[in-house]
Amino acid sequence: MVLGSLEIRGVLPHRYPFLLVDRIVEMSDLSITGIKNVTVNEPFFQGHFPEKPVMPGVLIVECMAQVAGVLIGKKTPDAHKKLMFLASIENARFRRTVEPGDQLRVEATITRFRATAAKVTGKATVDGVVVAEAELMCAIVDRPGS
Repeated sequence: MVLGSLEIRGVLPHRYPFLLVDRIVEMSDLSITGIKNVTVNEPFFQGHFPEKPVMPGVLIVECMAQVAGVLIGKKTPDAHKKLMFLASIENARFRRTVEPGDQLRVEATITRFRATAAKVTGKATVDGVVVAEAELMCAIVDRPGS
């Protein structure tokens, strides 16, 4: 394990129930791999869908953005004074459903990095099978009060 939940919370501002990264297992200068353990207790399963619980695709993309946000945060000078916002999503594809009991493995690679934005490709897999992929643009902005 490279980063556990406490270290992730030190980089990302998200908290329960919206922190969607349990741990970071690999990280280099331009790429990162994170894990989300999908449990039946997730609040979104109550309504999506009670008879066949499925993780919403938009939350899979959010998980990609959060994993990427950890890497971007580690690369950004004075990251504690910054926030990363999802600015755009391109070429998103959903290949299979994600259900309770699945372990979502999210890989993100920075393809362009600037002081105010980063472009990332993301891929999510379950048991080695691609479930989703997308290209994300993240804006890097000053935190209020910084």
